[in-house]
Amino acid sequence: MSFPQTRMRRLRATAGLRGLVRETDLRAGQLVLPLFVAENAPSEQGGREAIATMPGVDRLSLSAVVAEAHEAAALGIAAVMLFGIPAEKDEHGSGAWEEEGVVQLATRAIKHAEPELLVITDVCLCEYTAHGHCGVLAADGAVDNDATLELLARTAVSHARAGADLVAPSDMMDGRVGAIREELDGEGLHETPILAYSAKFASAFYGPFRDAADSAPAFGDRRGYQMDPANGREAVREALLDMREGADMVMVKPALAYGDLIRAVKDATQLPVAAYNVSGEYAMVKAAAAAGYLEERDTVLEILTSLRRAGADTIISYHAKDAARWLAEQT
Repeated sequence: MSFPQTRMRRLRATAGLRGLVRETDLRAGQLVLPLFVAENAPSEQGGREAIATMPGVDRLSLSAVVAEAHEAAALGIAAVMLFGIPAEKDEHGSGAWEEEGVVQLATRAIKHAEPELLVITDVCLCEYTAHGHCGVLAADGAVDNDATLELLARTAVSHARAGADLVAPSDMMDGRVGAIREELDGEGLHETPILAYSAKFASAFYGPFRDAADSAPAFGDRRGYQMDPANGREAVREALLDMREGADMVMVKPALAYGDLIRAVKDATQLPVAAYNVSGEYAMVKAAAAAGYLEERDTVLEILTSLRRAGADTIISYHAKDAARWLAEQT
């Protein structure tokens, strides 16, 4: 039937009608809050060090990261994701797998304080290497893919032993999911799931994160191992490979400009898919809102809803706490 019998506006007339037919839901329990825990975080100001390019986000001491975990749990947020900033770095990133490393200590502290809150740990070497790359270097200065796998697996095991609920390799080395799965299983950690950063692009949207985590490469860039933003079919292929190697969940990163690939990866793998609403996406909204160019609350909720509509089951976002509060106000 056509107009005037069919009037699409009928079911948009009131908030109740709009809610009745809403196709996509957004809940705090679908959100993950990323946290930066720093070994040398200052003791003053509550163990917090502001990150200039990410307003409202801080580098945190162990006590401050536990306080953030309490707040996240109280807001109904599903999980926190931990990124570690060690006091010292070396060529191999050995701080990544230390039993008393900054992420390991933070994981234990959070699980003790908030046992029901999920802890996801980022598994990568870039924050721990003196050169800032995601793996160890070969003699020619290139990242040595195969030599890095053992170190990533060792790191994942140390996180799982500390109590991580999921380990999330973000390095983009070929074969790392299989290497981590094999090492976890060999250590009796069969129940630890892997959330693979499967389609991680060499993106301009990561700039503020590199400031926050002190992880910018000392030379070159990461285009030799992170994906070309122009490639969509390759993203699906990466996700399928990770699934076959044992990934329990897969991720698309960044999120805002990659909704087509969130949907494609979801359809191809049928696995739970996470979308990472990254630092540059966060900073853009914050800057525009501060300038009065847009309304922050409505913009953030629209972005997060769009990622759910695209197929994301889980959204990792620096907006998570604010979004959880705003969603609670709607109920």
